[in-house]
Amino acid sequence: MGILRRALDALYLAGGVIAAFFTIAILVIIVAQMIARWTGAVFPGATDYAGYCMAAASFFAFAYALNHGAHIRVSLFLNVLGRHRVKGELWCFGMGAAISSYFAWYGVRSMWESLKWNDISQGLDRTPIWIPQLSMAVGTVLLAIAFWDNFARLIMTGRHGMRSGAIDTGTE
Repeated sequence: MGILRRALDALYLAGGVIAAFFTIAILVIIVAQMIARWTGAVFPGATDYAGYCMAAASFFAFAYALNHGAHIRVSLFLNVLGRHRVKGELWCFGMGAAISSYFAWYGVRSMWESLKWNDISQGLDRTPIWIPQLSMAVGTVLLAIAFWDNFARLIMTGRHGMRSGAIDTGTE
């Protein structure tokens, strides 16, 4: 189990690192666009590329953020449950796993359809849409894996792998 745990944690960390890379890419694109305007040059599609990077940063960060307690949770409700908290967490992680799996399936399917039909963006960049959708597909798959991982850990050990949030006073 140790190898699998390290591999999953490395996978979530890799998603966080990739999200950080895309966040820096947004900065670089915005600065390049500013310089282009100051010099009278044109940077076609800069706004589109910044948007693609923002989407990629968001989707790649989901799994990492989940395991670090950065998502909005129902901690207040779970704390009120007292000794039934684990049952509430099982329900929450089960629902999160099911919903994120559906989003992952839809994200991969949507990307595949765009690739199959050779969809091109409406902007000046004329980017094949499957390229920016790839980050959505991979990010939602990572999120689904993280939810199922935490759900399975909660079932097997009674504890999930999320770090405590600021208002969480539960069993972590």
